[in-house]
Amino acid sequence: MRLLVALSFAGVFGTCTLAQPSAPPGAAELKEETALAQAVSEAGSSSVDLIRALEMHLGKYPATKQRAAIEKGLAKAAMDTNDDARIILYGEKVLHRESPDDMPLIDRVTRALVEKSDPDQAKRALEYANRYEKDVLDLRARQQPPGHLTAGQWSEELDHAMARALALKARATGYAGDPAGASKIALQSWAACPTGEGAREAGYWLTNLGRTQEAIEFYANAFSLEDSRTTEADRARDRTRLGGLYAKLNGSEKGLGDAILQAYDRTSALLSERSARLKEKDPNAEATNIVDFILTPVDETLPRLPLSSLRGKTVVIDFWATWCVPCRTQQPLIEKVKKHFADRSNVVFLAVDTDNDPSLVVPFVREQGWNDRGYFDAGLARHLAINSIPTILVLDPASHISSRMIGLIPERFEQMLTERIEDARAVAANQP
Repeated sequence: MRLLVALSFAGVFGTCTLAQPSAPPGAAELKEETALAQAVSEAGSSSVDLIRALEMHLGKYPATKQRAAIEKGLAKAAMDTNDDARIILYGEKVLHRESPDDMPLIDRVTRALVEKSDPDQAKRALEYANRYEKDVLDLRARQQPPGHLTAGQWSEELDHAMARALALKARATGYAGDPAGASKIALQSWAACPTGEGAREAGYWLTNLGRTQEAIEFYANAFSLEDSRTTEADRARDRTRLGGLYAKLNGSEKGLGDAILQAYDRTSALLSERSARLKEKDPNAEATNIVDFILTPVDETLPRLPLSSLRGKTVVIDFWATWCVPCRTQQPLIEKVKKHFADRSNVVFLAVDTDNDPSLVVPFVREQGWNDRGYFDAGLARHLAINSIPTILVLDPASHISSRMIGLIPERFEQMLTERIEDARAVAANQP
């Protein structure tokens, strides 16, 4: 049997499984695969050791059929270790070879290329930044967001991605010799979504063009803006640049505090405006509690369901997906439990689909003959950190999570779920 080798990486980098060829391997190929599997195994969870092992393997087997997967693994491990040289070396190989683009990778390759303000590298970075921008536009053209995001969350993520792409494009444009073009693109980044990076980029290129007053405003924006991607080190550098520019223009830092307060007011107003538009577009965009969510039914003829309307009831939420085989096994078992509580109006069962592509759900439900598969996710699974499917949550009458059942044990499922529902119902019975 063909040996399958998996290169695993920590966190968001996922798993890359090497492809199986159509023909059985020969002795030499099998020997190489065995060597690769051993090297990966010995590297364990260390990205540094993995890089060393994979590069040694490429040196020993330069004609390996696994080169594409190994180079992708090296690019991901380089990202994990912040190794710019290897991010560029292996990341460019992957981006030249694969389509569509790996968004985190194209971001990191572009950043690495503009790290040292080298004009030749900046020109290469500009090509990737343009691709990055196009990737975001292509994603925005999708009619529906991925199932685990609300429409508002999807829009926000794309706005932030566009701001990052344009900020990198501005940097590459400037380092390639066009500071005026860089300042215009940086301002586009800020308009796409106010971020510390976009403000910083605008401040830098406006300073380069001698537009000091405008640069001061943008560095003040960067310093005052609430942005999770801005570190304390970033803020310290922003404060230093801001103070230097202000003193140069005004002779001292007197009055700088007022400029910073104005920036706080300016950026707070911008964020408030964005928040209001987002809430208008998507009622779940700023939901912070389970009961804040409003779910859209799979059956479009039915009304949306505010979870706040279920306060005082025990709620069983089944998170499922069309691709989940255990979910299909679990469905008739859930129906049996539902029948057990059929005469209890204070027990409600909800099925919440978590597919990335919601268009798959209706035809799947019809094919399976399921009469009630409930609601689309609308961001609830993400909010509740549902990382595995199937997962069932049982909410007590106060809308607190009483139980979380992950996975499926068919022979015990009915008993376990019934007992947990009864435990949740007991909360209300025991309250004064």
